[in-house]
Amino acid sequence: MSGHGSPDLASTDGSGLKVAIVASSWHTVVMDGLIGGATRALSEMGAPEPILVRVPGSFELAPVVQAYARSGYDAVVALGVVIRGGTPHFDYVCAAATDGLSRVALETGVPVGFGLLTCDDESQALDRAGLTDSREDKGREAAQAAVATARVLRSVR
Repeated sequence: MSGHGSPDLASTDGSGLKVAIVASSWHTVVMDGLIGGATRALSEMGAPEPILVRVPGSFELAPVVQAYARSGYDAVVALGVVIRGGTPHFDYVCAAATDGLSRVALETGVPVGFGLLTCDDESQALDRAGLTDSREDKGREAAQAAVATARVLRSVR
């Protein structure tokens, strides 16, 4: 959603929505930035304070996101980062995490804000983490997308 042409979702009304943030624990500086961006966005949108749950890594996001989606939350923001290494591990984790989060959203009907960074190196991750020197704030974007989608779904239901 970043860059030229991205939607402005900041004015979406998040009041009354129950939102959870599920975040991986690897790469503390990047994750702190993503969580901060998501939390600030939810606050600015008027959403009640979200619950924050940490999981070991990005691979573990989907089952915990699913548990919150099934327990009455209106939206769940999934945050993680996978940085390419010298083995195919990166490809497997990225694919599994992405597929898992997509399945959760489709199977539960609860929007999942996709804040999983899949980067070639740490500098790319830092540049997307919503830190002071970052060009992008993917945590903010994931939270805004989750709330906007929850609002659309409420209007359909």
